[in-house]
Amino acid sequence: MRMLHRLAAVTLAIGLTLAPVSAGASGHHLLPQTTRPWTGKALTIRVRELWHAIRTNDVAQAGALFFPLSAYVQVKAIYDPAADFRDRLWAFYRLDLAAYHAATLDAGSFIGDRVNLADMSWIPPGACENRIGYWHLPGVRLLYHEGGTVRSVGIFSFISWRGVWYVVHLGPNPRPTNVGTVDAPALGPGVPGGGGC
Repeated sequence: MRMLHRLAAVTLAIGLTLAPVSAGASGHHLLPQTTRPWTGKALTIRVRELWHAIRTNDVAQAGALFFPLSAYVQVKAIYDPAADFRDRLWAFYRLDLAAYHAATLDAGSFIGDRVNLADMSWIPPGACENRIGYWHLPGVRLLYHEGGTVRSVGIFSFISWRGVWYVVHLGPNPRPTNVGTVDAPALGPGVPGGGGC
């Protein structure tokens, strides 16, 4: 009940004006897509960094883990992908970060992640309104202790760009209302995986 109360406090309107994440100084995100991403320790490090950003509600750290604008513009075959990134993807990510932070206020130690690599799939060009392909990993679980009990939350969707995993949807996509939403909170480790693009 306490968790539901905290989540209710994060029902912010989606129409906030939020700045998109910068592409970074290296220009890495401006380069063309490559294929198979890193898994194992590299993915675990990304997940641990995301957990830290959630626990501290650190928008800058969370932004560095988010799918880059310059890559998104290359991927999407839609009208004005930059506006879609800013007004939908990044706006939801900010709202979700606050919701995840509120949901884990009583969290103790981070246990780790639970991933089903069999769910990793190549999304080909032309699917999901995309111009180019990418690797997709749904439903990674973040496991933690809370009062001696194991709990978990999901990361709805990771996308790989040039071998590096980035969060593209923290909470569920689509969702019934435009509010910050935690994906699949569970008592216990939960079940990794899912569908989507």
